[in-house]
Amino acid sequence: MPLADLPLEDCHAYRPELPLPDGFDDFWSGTLSEALLDGAPDKPRYEQVDCGLTRVRTYDVSIPGYGGRPVRGWLHMPVGATEPLGCVVEYLGYGRGRGLAHEQLMWACAGYAHLIMDTRGQGWSTAGGDTDDTGPGAAGTVPGFLTRGIESPETYYYRRVFTDAVRCVEAMREHPEIDPSRIVVTGVSQGGGIALAVSGLVEGLAGVMPDVPFLCNIPRGARIAGMPPYTEIAAYLRLHRGRAESVFRTLAYFDAAQHATRATAPALFSIAMMDEICPPSTCFTAYNRYAGPKDVRVYGFNGHEGGGEHHRAEQLAWVRSLFPGLPTGQAGLS
Repeated sequence: MPLADLPLEDCHAYRPELPLPDGFDDFWSGTLSEALLDGAPDKPRYEQVDCGLTRVRTYDVSIPGYGGRPVRGWLHMPVGATEPLGCVVEYLGYGRGRGLAHEQLMWACAGYAHLIMDTRGQGWSTAGGDTDDTGPGAAGTVPGFLTRGIESPETYYYRRVFTDAVRCVEAMREHPEIDPSRIVVTGVSQGGGIALAVSGLVEGLAGVMPDVPFLCNIPRGARIAGMPPYTEIAAYLRLHRGRAESVFRTLAYFDAAQHATRATAPALFSIAMMDEICPPSTCFTAYNRYAGPKDVRVYGFNGHEGGGEHHRAEQLAWVRSLFPGLPTGQAGLS
């Protein structure tokens, strides 16, 4: 596909005005401090499952998320660890659920604990999901999740998702086999946007790896992206012609480029210059605004697949570099 966004030099300099919405920090501190719903569990549940693997232990996880409603996931742990593990918490791309228990083993094989968070309500594309979304939303939303509850920040879908993501980090910090000071968050596309939100909402992370991140500079994405999911916003506003101002006011509370201004942990981004789903200028908006130490790998001739497995190798090396002094090949095992 041809280059359809700003050239790389302009992307590096791209710093559009994204006014912070009123009460941004209060909104999120209030959201994260809300009490659990009556009858909701207040502790994570871990049930070991037999996947036929001998070097990885896998647990079916249920973590109290937004309002205490259970969020499912898989927790993979390397067999034989004798000291608390570093942990990678991974958020998934748009439409993907947690899938099958044996599917994603790279981080556990590298010696880290690895939590894969199911995304509530999703799981229709490349992998099934197991977490319902029962949150509110008016009729007339466009199929998908980007306009669900978009009438206000209080009802918006990603308020629940971002809270789920924070709760997953908190659960890993309390896990007896995990070192709470060595938690890295990551994700591809939607997962990268969620990871960026968590980077601004959670203090003391060891690292952040947003991979071709979605939900960055959402107003621009809605105007220039040629493929879903950003096109869901355009489709919604084609029907609801008078709601653009209120829609973008809601979305400002969930824009990962806003959360990036609150981040302090080291970050490794990936951005693809021929990405029609998450245009590179939107991803660079978040990268250029990211407040912590940062680096980026740019894939000049790739689309939304980004660097693929080449970038996984970059991530493995980068995470190892965060924890100097650990034996080579045993970064998670201590």
